[in-house]
Amino acid sequence: MREHQGLEWAGAAAGARVPGRVLVPLAERGMVDRWRIAAAHTDWVPDLGRDIGSRTWWRGLATCTALCAAAIYSAPGWPPILGAGAPVMTEAAFEEARTQSFAPLALGATTGRRMAAGALVRPLRETPERPQIDLTAALADGDTLSGTLQRAGVGGREAARVASLVGGASVRPGTILSLTLGRRPTKFQPRPLEKLDFRAAFDLNLTVLRAGEELTLVRRPIAIDRSPLHVRGIVGASLYRSARAAGVPARVVEQYLKALGAHMPIERIDAGDTFDIVADQQRAATGEVEVGQLQYAALDQGRRAVTLVRWGDRDGAGGELMDPGGQVERRGTMGMPVAGRVTSTFGMRMHPLLGFMRMHKGTDIGAPYGSPIYAAMDGVVQFAGRSGGYGNFIKLAHAGGLASGYGHMSRFAVRPGTRVERGEVIGYVGSTGISTGPHLHWEVWQNGRPVNPRSIAMSSVQALPAATIRAMKAKIAQLAATPLR
Repeated sequence: MREHQGLEWAGAAAGARVPGRVLVPLAERGMVDRWRIAAAHTDWVPDLGRDIGSRTWWRGLATCTALCAAAIYSAPGWPPILGAGAPVMTEAAFEEARTQSFAPLALGATTGRRMAAGALVRPLRETPERPQIDLTAALADGDTLSGTLQRAGVGGREAARVASLVGGASVRPGTILSLTLGRRPTKFQPRPLEKLDFRAAFDLNLTVLRAGEELTLVRRPIAIDRSPLHVRGIVGASLYRSARAAGVPARVVEQYLKALGAHMPIERIDAGDTFDIVADQQRAATGEVEVGQLQYAALDQGRRAVTLVRWGDRDGAGGELMDPGGQVERRGTMGMPVAGRVTSTFGMRMHPLLGFMRMHKGTDIGAPYGSPIYAAMDGVVQFAGRSGGYGNFIKLAHAGGLASGYGHMSRFAVRPGTRVERGEVIGYVGSTGISTGPHLHWEVWQNGRPVNPRSIAMSSVQALPAATIRAMKAKIAQLAATPLR
């Protein structure tokens, strides 16, 4: 095509032949054809960013201007839309419309606050009360049922009457009370109690209803399924996680691990071992579940198995987990004699009052003044009295050449020569002697030499009677046969 056009612009001789087409010289063509050919070979939309000021650039600017002018000229325009204006309202109509409309409160609106009063509205002397009120109240820790009801709006006499009706039913802290209070004669009197509903125990709902001027108590027992929780599984990567994944509560798993730890090293538990757990469980008909104490703990390691069952004076309600093999071995460390935090440990320290380094032969435990102090082990009171910088001091003699001392007491609970058991109260925290505040100074001697109380390991072996062993094995067989969860 370019060759053909070149021939046309070059003025090729008339009659020259190209295959398939006859070319006519440009000079012999008409004016329309010559303008058409010139327009087709003219660049009307050149790049306006190049050759600024040239003839081609001005031609492109003219094209752009012409196109913009055509677009503006052919625009439809935006004629105004006429609308009817709202009629002017009177002051009363405006006030009524304003109170019924929705507008921001920040702009002074009264949305949701009041409605404009009509001509037939008459003001009331006093606001009427609702005929009855439904509310809930929770029994706080250390509070009484009567006090909680009075804070909820029940009169003192009716609250005392409800407490006497409930009687021996112990209402635990956190119990939710659902109340319905009726209409009162005047605003200066408490509302009468129409209905009170609460759960007094896991297996009992209590309802107090009004019958005329009297209150009556309705007991509604809840059906309870006391089938034990029995779970068996493989230890896997973590005994704790496997037991929790099987549905055993965290508290029961902790009891299980603690019981195993007293009879075998925990690190000897392998991933392929099988654990077996049986614990007390109560399922209420309303859906609640309570899991109690661990009753049976077993670990099967193939060649070796550990089996423990809870045994005590009340056959399961108390006692401890024991091995029915004929002997009970107890291991562990001395327990803390008081509930508190350790403020100074055994060893060299800067004395807080004397101001120089000195050997601290015991452990100081900070606790509130008057806190009970317990015997760390079974023993006999060897001394109870004043002892220099220790203040009020008690010394206990234990088996195996051990002795323990408790200083800075406020008062004693035992006398010299008294035999005490582990966990028995022997005195109370004070700040007597050389002391900067209420705390307990706890010392332990082994064959007369001071030692760190937390480093003493205890181990005792107790033989069980044959009849007890048979009863324990029978209980194990019964627990092991309970259906799995």
